[in-house]
Amino acid sequence: MNIHYLQHVPFEGLGSIENWAITHGHQLTQTRLYAGDPLPPLERFDLLVIMGGPMSIHDEAEHVWLKAEKWFVNQAIEAGKPILGICLGAQLLAEALGATVTAMAQREIGWYPLELNREFADSNLGQRLTPSITPLHWHGEHFSLPDGAQSIGASAACAQQGFIWQDRLIGLQFHLEATRLSTEALIENCADELDGSPWVQDAQAILDDEGRFIDANRLMRIILDHLQSIAGK
Repeated sequence: MNIHYLQHVPFEGLGSIENWAITHGHQLTQTRLYAGDPLPPLERFDLLVIMGGPMSIHDEAEHVWLKAEKWFVNQAIEAGKPILGICLGAQLLAEALGATVTAMAQREIGWYPLELNREFADSNLGQRLTPSITPLHWHGEHFSLPDGAQSIGASAACAQQGFIWQDRLIGLQFHLEATRLSTEALIENCADELDGSPWVQDAQAILDDEGRFIDANRLMRIILDHLQSIAGK
């Protein structure tokens, strides 16, 4: 399978997704939007992954590539591509499907559990991800649920934590791909966001438990396996 990913900043890469792709023999290509890389023709990839980033999807004046990226995401949706959006990527997907993306009252950063939507928990994919999900969060904006999408669940700080649309588009507000290394990069580059507010853990609390990364990456593999099956590869 050919997997293409959109990267918004140098310090938010694929994390554990890269190891999964290599293990399965898939080809990886990327567009570094921050570096001015061109977007590929749609026929060159089977699965699109849209990564996170500290900017807002509304920051088109500051990040001029956002307008072209939004057009590209819409084209990929219309072409029937399976797509995984993570954090900022999920917000871009949600907006493309007609949802709104707005600022939260407070940031959510750290490991917080999800209360799964009952319908999602009873689905084939949901049953494989349960009984519980406690992922890493790092965001200050959130999205409404797109029309026709199934909600994945909520956390205490955020009412919409993810969605699935037509079984082939998955938006995750949280970071199941996070590894210790990728999280250390986030902490280094976004330390100013660790402001001690009610839903923000400190760096030590975020990095303390290696088992959290292992479990999150296991769940990420399940979602990637699902998208691989949708792509027919």
